Amino acid sequence: MSVSDRPILIKKVKKVSGGGHHGGAWKVAYADFVTAMMAFFLLMWLINTTDPEQKKGIAEYFAPASVSETTSGSGGILGGTALGDDGPKSSGSQSVLEQLAPEAPADAAAVGSSTNLASASEAALQAEIQKREAAEFASAAESLRQAMQSMPELAELSKQLIVDQTPEGLRIQLVDQEGRSMFDNNSARPNARAQVLLRAVAKVINQLPNRISITGHTSATPGSNRASGPADWTLSSERANGSRLVLQSAGVDADRVYSVAGKAGSDPLYPDDPTLAGNRRIAIVLLREAPVLPMDTSL
Repeated sequence: MSVSDRPILIKKVKKVSGGGHHGGAWKVAYADFVTAMMAFFLLMWLINTTDPEQKKGIAEYFAPASVSETTSGSGGILGGTALGDDGPKSSGSQSVLEQLAPEAPADAAAVGSSTNLASASEAALQAEIQKREAAEFASAAESLRQAMQSMPELAELSKQLIVDQTPEGLRIQLVDQEGRSMFDNNSARPNARAQVLLRAVAKVINQLPNRISITGHTSATPGSNRASGPADWTLSSERANGSRLVLQSAGVDADRVYSVAGKAGSDPLYPDDPTLAGNRRIAIVLLREAPVLPMDTSL
């Protein structure tokens, strides 16, 4: 076939000018990506500006531990040990404040970045401290009650023990009954019955780090117009101090004793009848801890 006989092929080439219209879907995807990256870097910044204790406190605030009202003796503050055994002492235990209090920032830059977070979570931290402290007190009270009921030598004495929570803390009162006194007449030394009770109380005190106060009380003399005389103030103070000595001999650290006082008959347990034997008592209070103070960043 000659060159002139070949068919002529015409090829059309479509030229595209400009980029055309592709829509705006990519803008939505890009905006999502930028938002995700901003959230990620914000999270990393928050993690970097909080110390481990603050992270722990915030995490536990959103996942609080529940306290069962039916805690057994083996799971309570006594840890299943007999009252005569040497249990763990308070020297190695941490208080609620020590567990939750934030550490001091390492430098001035950390102070500025952590101040806002600390102030924002202060209310939550205080609520967590109060909740933990109330739970520890409730566990201690339940353990003491169960110990009193489970041991024959303490079961009868449990009627002379009153345990409750007050604004000051966990109060444990050893009260007299008619014919069952904690002290011999006009004596400041706890008798055998009182010493058994005090050692049982010391077993619980040794499991908590809180400081304690000890207060002695007397009753009014029948037929007297005065609730307390000079001798009653002296006797109630000496009985409180005698109780302190028994507690310390049972392992309570002397540094934990915050106050020892006598109130004579000025604060009767039964105000309607200040002459009742139940007004004669020793009150031992596991004191609540002071709240965490805001960090001073002006220095």
